[in-house]
Order: sequence, then structure tokens, then C-alpha cells
Amino acid sequence: MIKLKEYKTKSGEIILYNGNLRFELLETLVSGEGDIWHSSLDQGYKNAFPEIVYQTAVYFWYASDFNHLDKCVSWRINPNHFAIRKETWETLGGFDNDYSNIQTAAIELGFNALRYQGGIPLYIKGLFPSEKEQVKISKKDSYTFYIKNFKRSHALYMLLRRGFWKPSEFLAYRYAKNKFSFKSKNIVITPRKLNEIKGNPKVSYIIPTMMRQDFTLNLLNDLENQTYKPSEVVVIDATPEKSRDAALYNSENYSFNVKFKWQTTKGSCRARNEGIALCTGDYIVFGDDDIRIQPQFIENHIRLLQTYNAEACNGLDIRADNQQQTLKDLDEKLKAFDKERWKVGAAQSFSNANSCVSKRVVDILVGNDINYDGGYGEDSDFGISITKLGVTVLHNPFSVNLHLKPPIGGYRFWGSQAKIIGKKRKKQPWELDTPVKRITPKPSPTIMYQFYKHYTKRQRAEYKAKYFVYYFSKAKVVEWPLRLLKLPMRLIQYNKSEFYAKRLMDLGKRTK
Repeated sequence: MIKLKEYKTKSGEIILYNGNLRFELLETLVSGEGDIWHSSLDQGYKNAFPEIVYQTAVYFWYASDFNHLDKCVSWRINPNHFAIRKETWETLGGFDNDYSNIQTAAIELGFNALRYQGGIPLYIKGLFPSEKEQVKISKKDSYTFYIKNFKRSHALYMLLRRGFWKPSEFLAYRYAKNKFSFKSKNIVITPRKLNEIKGNPKVSYIIPTMMRQDFTLNLLNDLENQTYKPSEVVVIDATPEKSRDAALYNSENYSFNVKFKWQTTKGSCRARNEGIALCTGDYIVFGDDDIRIQPQFIENHIRLLQTYNAEACNGLDIRADNQQQTLKDLDEKLKAFDKERWKVGAAQSFSNANSCVSKRVVDILVGNDINYDGGYGEDSDFGISITKLGVTVLHNPFSVNLHLKPPIGGYRFWGSQAKIIGKKRKKQPWELDTPVKRITPKPSPTIMYQFYKHYTKRQRAEYKAKYFVYYFSKAKVVEWPLRLLKLPMRLIQYNKSEFYAKRLMDLGKRTK
């Protein structure tokens, strides 16, 4: 059992720690978003436990550690040099003694805190000395980690990838399978009590919309009923001229400044960037046109960011059963979701339907990457890009929207053309000067572009392996012969997707 030392901060909070800690730096950190702090990336732990790639090759933002940052989210904790809030340590239950190596136990604590339990482990450069250590995780500990934290199928998949025919791999898997079982992650870190808003920060709200003027008006009415109103709302409307009713938009109907702009370009990314250019607030809230929001929506975004001293958060997005549902229906859904709702932590995803980011951070990024227009993944790209700046994107359970998802309208109207092949197909922006003809690329080229933009070569290779394993395993056994016959075409489609992704990578991020 590890014995941690205690330190009482000037604010009265008890911090547990191990190693040589810089207390003056810790005093600053405790007022921020972190729950656990370490300098492990300078001590030999960077990208330790690469086996995580077998469970989450891509999509998990934090699978690989970030480069060239003084502060960032990282779950790879060095047990010999770290600090943790005492309340967090007690909630998480400390290190798991089932591992033969305390290094594995520390890494597991950080991973579970981040992935499941609402904790935020942060790498802080210089908080501890840069003393290099050798990280050794045995095969038994690797499989134990998988059995305890994921479905058993993931451990089997790792065994398949690492070589089930190797006696050492098979015996390590059998040892973990027979001795351990999945460990519950139901206990989460309680969100902090939100402070009242300090000062009078100005909030800008951007609504990109297309052929959904009625939904946009409902959202504007919700914004009018906010307990903390936006200082300005920017509506970028791409509704074709023959389908629009300009008389519906009247800025005099609202107590805040409303800017209406008819979009002449194509794409939701371009729309948001045009909206960003018109924003003057301290914070920007991004919202889809087909959502409904509660009166405390904006207030709780700002209160959360101020309470945690953070600059970005992603709100809770609740899918409606039908487009006629109202905020009363949202209240009922939240009652049923209550026990699972209350967790902050570092966001695992990002949604342009419900997010709040400081203008400072948005300006650094310049805006959305328009290479995603006509495809998918722009939300996640924006969130990952924020995180790679060293800015923690918080999950915000206090600001909730009801997502109506009507079957018609919206920017997917343009993107839906991507499913058509032949002469009737309208070229998508990501096709550039090489239009798709008879072979549709799969998966989406913009999703593949994201893999090339944000993930490593090994992660992409593992994604490809799992993609084709799932191609067979998700089908019924009787369908396998047909799948086998179709496999050459699916490989061509995959390669086609990579072709477009590489073309977009050659262009680089674009915002105009």
C-alpha cells in the first residue's frame, strides 16, 4: 500500500501527494479544473500502455499524449510523483492492489478517472522533477486492465492482435479472465457547486440554419427567456431565396442585439466561421437551429466555466422522440436520466449543438475547418483542436438542450447528395477536383481526414484492422460468404476514402 503525504492549501483544501512537489505552483492549480496533477510525460510515461489502441484506436481524444504543451489532459500517472485532491482519492478508492506493478495501478486510476468517473488528470510541466523512470507493464497486468475495464470481447481482440498462438499471450489472458471481472465505474466525482457569475461577461450566440426558420424562431424565443441573456445573437441562414421568408426575422422582437445574415457560401463550417467574424462577446455559444434550451442554459455555461476556471465546455445533448416535443418533455427525460447525469470531467466528445468557448480560444483556432463541409466530424475536430491547445474542454451537465432532429432541412441537405452515385450526384466540397463517380468512398472521407489530422499512424492502422474485423463480426455467420465476395470492393472503397483524406491533408486546415 502506498502512503501519501498531506498538504493543506491556503484555501483549506487537503491535497495528497507523493514525490517532490512544487507547492507554490500547486496553490495556483487547485483553483482550476484539475483533480489530479503530475509531470509524468517528462518522466518516461509519455504514451505508456500503448495497448489502449486495441480498445480505442481513434475517437478517444486522449489515447495518445499531446506534444509541446506545458499543461494538458493526460491519464498516464507516475505513482512516485503525483498530487490528488483528498476527496478525489477517497472517491476513486485509490490504487487497485490487484496489479503486480503499482505503475499499472496508477495508470488505471488516471484512465478510469478520465474516461468514466468525472475526474480530470492533468500533466503540468515542472510540477515535479523530470526524473526518468522505466515503465514496465507485464502481459498479465495488460490483460487484467482489459478484463477489469472493458467488455471481455476487447480482451479477446487484444489477444487476437497480439497473437493468440503465443503461449505467453494466451496464458496471460487466461490468468486475467479466470481471476478478475469487470470493475464497476458507477462511483463518480461530485460536480462542484457552481459559483454565481462574476462580473458581466458578454456572450455571443451563433445559430447556423437552413430551411428551418420556424425552428430558429423557437430557439430565439428560448434565448429571449434566458436568466442570463446573450449580448448578441448571430443567425447565419442558408435558406435558398425562393424558400425563405425574410419578414419572419425582426431584430426589434428581442431585447438583445440580433444580426441576421443570409449565407451565400455553402456548408455549416463556413456558416459558423461567418458567425464568428461577427461576434464581439467574451464567450461564444454554438448551437444548432433545431434545439430547445432551458432558461438557465447560458447562465449555467458561464457559471461552470468560472467555477472551474476553464475556457471551454460541451453541454448535455438530449435527443427528442419527435420534433413536436417541448421543454416539458425535456424535464421528464432529465428526471429519468438524473443518476447518470451529474458528472463534469473532461469531455470525451464535442457538439456544435451545445458548446461554450471563450472568444480567446476561438480566435486562436480562427474557426472551423471547412474541409469538413459536405461530410461529418467537424464538431469533434473543433473539440480536439481546442484540447490540443492545452485547454481542457469540460463536460457540462448543467446546460442541457433538447435536440429535435427534424427529418427535413438543415445543412445535411447538401451532404445528403454524397449518398447518390452517377450523373445526378452533386459534387461535395471534399471531392475537390476529383468527383466521385461509381464507387462511393467508405468510411466518410472527412472522418478519414480526421484520423490523418489528429491520430497516429499506428492508431490508423489499428482502426483499419478493427474496421474489417467488424465488417465480418457484425454480420450473421450465414452472411459471411457474401461479405467475403464483397470484400475487394470494400477495400477499394476504404482506399478511396484514404485518397480523399490525403488530398485534404495536402490542403491543410482552411477557414475560408
